[in-house]
Amino acid sequence: MSDDHETITVYDAKADDYAEAFSEAARSKALSRFMDLLPAGASVLDLGCGPGAHAAALHANGFQVTAMDASAAMVEKARAHQGVVVRKAGFAQLYETRAYDGVWANFSLLHAPRADLPGHLARIATALKPGGLFHIGMKTGEGEQRDALGRFYTFYTLDELHRLLNTAGFEVFHETEGKGKGLAGTIDPWVEVLARLRD
Repeated sequence: MSDDHETITVYDAKADDYAEAFSEAARSKALSRFMDLLPAGASVLDLGCGPGAHAAALHANGFQVTAMDASAAMVEKARAHQGVVVRKAGFAQLYETRAYDGVWANFSLLHAPRADLPGHLARIATALKPGGLFHIGMKTGEGEQRDALGRFYTFYTLDELHRLLNTAGFEVFHETEGKGKGLAGTIDPWVEVLARLRD
C-alpha cells in the first residue's frame, strides 16, 4: 500500500468497516477471471491486500499466496486467514525478482502519487515471471485528491493507464469499466485491467 501516513491511518481506524463493506469482494468476476488464467498451484502476490479476502480466496483455490499491506490493522486481519503469508510493507518494499506467476493489485495502487506509479509498476514487472499475469483496479478520472475520509487518491484516464502499463513491459488484453460506492460513500467510475508481462 501507499506510504501516505494519513491514508494508512484511515485504514487502521476503518479496518472493521472496510472488511464488512467489502465482504463479498472475493466472489468478484474479476478475481474468478484472474484465477482461471493462472497455472495450477501458481505463486500469487496480493499487493495492498486489505483484510485479506482476496488472498484467502486465492489460497482456497490452490494457489500459493503472499499478501502485503502497509496498514497494521489490515495486516492483522489478513493474517487471520490460514495458509496466506502476510507481511506489513508498502509498494516500494517489493523486492522480489521473478517470484510470482501473478500479481493482484485491486484498488490499492490508486493511493500512490502519480509520480511514483512508474516505479511501482517496474517493481511489479521485476517480481513477475516472464508472461506473468497482472490485475490492476483503479478509479478513473484526472488529478489527485483526498476523499472525505482523508485517503489520498490518484485518478487515471484509460489511455494514461495503458501507456504506463506498456512502458513497464505489460500487454493489456482485457478491461472492465464500471461505477461503485466506496468506503467514503461516493459513487466513482473505475476500471479493472488484466495484462501480461511481455517475455
